[in-house]
Amino acid sequence: METIMRFAPAAAALSLALAMTASVGWSAERDPDPRAAMLIAEGQTALQGGDVQGAIDAYEAALVVDPGYTPLYLRLAEAARADEMQGKAIRYYREVLNREPRNYAAMSGEGEALLEKGALEKARANLARLESACGKSCPETQQLAAALAIGPKQAVQTAEATITLEPQPQSN
Repeated sequence: METIMRFAPAAAALSLALAMTASVGWSAERDPDPRAAMLIAEGQTALQGGDVQGAIDAYEAALVVDPGYTPLYLRLAEAARADEMQGKAIRYYREVLNREPRNYAAMSGEGEALLEKGALEKARANLARLESACGKSCPETQQLAAALAIGPKQAVQTAEATITLEPQPQSN
């Protein structure tokens, strides 16, 4: 018993040190691979300049270089939404949520993409999940709530879509 008591403080200190190291490993966000970082910057510049496909290409190339860098999926989702590909954006947001279940930006973005797709009830469910996870004053919650207050975007009908063909006279 005396031997156990002698090692107890050392064992406690060692376990505390291991617990601290493990929690830092889980919570610390890492930087992307330097080559991926250059491609991400290129993608951001392209997206800001309105070159959505150029942004997608840069982000996908960065993903090949550093597939473990989770924030890249958020950028891909943003670009997909700008390209009006909400289904693809939702897939990217869900990848982030599979990796980081409490990623508020992914919850909010997925809710907005669902809203843009017309899935109002699913978007509201995301808002409820976000409110319970980070509260009503959380910026991501407020962003999704504001989008829901505006409602889904109405599809713009083009002139070409409204043209109706006149029946052709039949010849006998």
